[in-house]
Amino acid sequence: MAAAAANCIFCKIIRKEIPSLKLLETEKVYAFLDIGPLSEGHALVIPKHHGEFLHDIPADSLAEILPATKQVVEALRKGTGMTDYNILQNNGKAAHQFVPHVHFHIIPRRGSDGLGVGWDIKSYDKAKMAEIHEKVLAHL
Repeated sequence: MAAAAANCIFCKIIRKEIPSLKLLETEKVYAFLDIGPLSEGHALVIPKHHGEFLHDIPADSLAEILPATKQVVEALRKGTGMTDYNILQNNGKAAHQFVPHVHFHIIPRRGSDGLGVGWDIKSYDKAKMAEIHEKVLAHL
């Protein structure tokens, strides 16, 4: 994990080795504007603890993520006038995660911005859903 953190672009941003347009910093969280924004005000909120997947991040770090995200959303609302937004968090290459460090996107949405965030919905199979439900419950 130490080698991954040493070479991680987000860890380098946290360590100030790479400049960023910082929005918020706490003991466990760092937020900044995305340099490849999908829309005006697109921001990232990241834990300072390096981990590629959400399940790699300690609970105490995760506990600060949502309040920090909300704080950045409120600042974006007041600073840019945005009212609608997506919060996205991807885990792994198949889920379109490009930087192997947990991060939450705040993507401001405006009218006909042309951004499509959607998936083809699979048909509902009641028996299969019940099977999945039982398997997951066994681990909670």
